[in-house]
Amino acid sequence: MKVQAEISLYPLRQNELTKPIQQFIQALENNKLKVELGPMSTLITGDEPAVFESLQKAFEKLAQRYEIVLTAKISNACPEVNKDK
Repeated sequence: MKVQAEISLYPLRQNELTKPIQQFIQALENNKLKVELGPMSTLITGDEPAVFESLQKAFEKLAQRYEIVLTAKISNACPEVNKDK
């Protein structure tokens, strides 16, 4: 099943926010998900197992180096997901 997630990553206690966010996005892109960057959030689209596994691995990787907060909204009913039906 295809799903779409809207995610936002918030690095805490960092002088520079860009580097951790870029590392997180790169980890998602390396898993061949469709990644669309927005000003305050990112949309990722792909098969449900790949989305969840990628989010988990990217979170674990960054959480080892930074204190972070990750918010996610996940849907199987978004227009991007349904256009293939």
